[in-house]
Amino acid sequence: MNASDITLKQMQQMVHEWITTVGVRYFSPLTNMAILAEETGEVARIMARRHGDQSWKHGENPDLADELADMLWVLTAIANQEGIDLNEAFMNNIRKKSIRDKERHISNPKLTDNSTQTS
Repeated sequence: MNASDITLKQMQQMVHEWITTVGVRYFSPLTNMAILAEETGEVARIMARRHGDQSWKHGENPDLADELADMLWVLTAIANQEGIDLNEAFMNNIRKKSIRDKERHISNPKLTDNSTQTS
């Protein structure tokens, strides 16, 4: 299957199939939450070095795409465990944000005033 063709529903099914065959079973929800926090930390570490003030250790070459995929994997496992359809949840979230933030960001001078931006 081509990666660009995977839907959220298919991703959830693929993660479920892998976990219940290769992975034997799901970890507990609390363990998966801890793993998600760990993976989030790994992404934060890359971002802090790539865009922040910290430097890499000698020979370090982490893969941001792989770390983001790890986060997505664990997030998907948690959704599966909790019976959440990620497609439905995502669409509901977009609708919520579109209503709640309709004027919020466009009216924020911090986002429209180029003189305050830093790189």
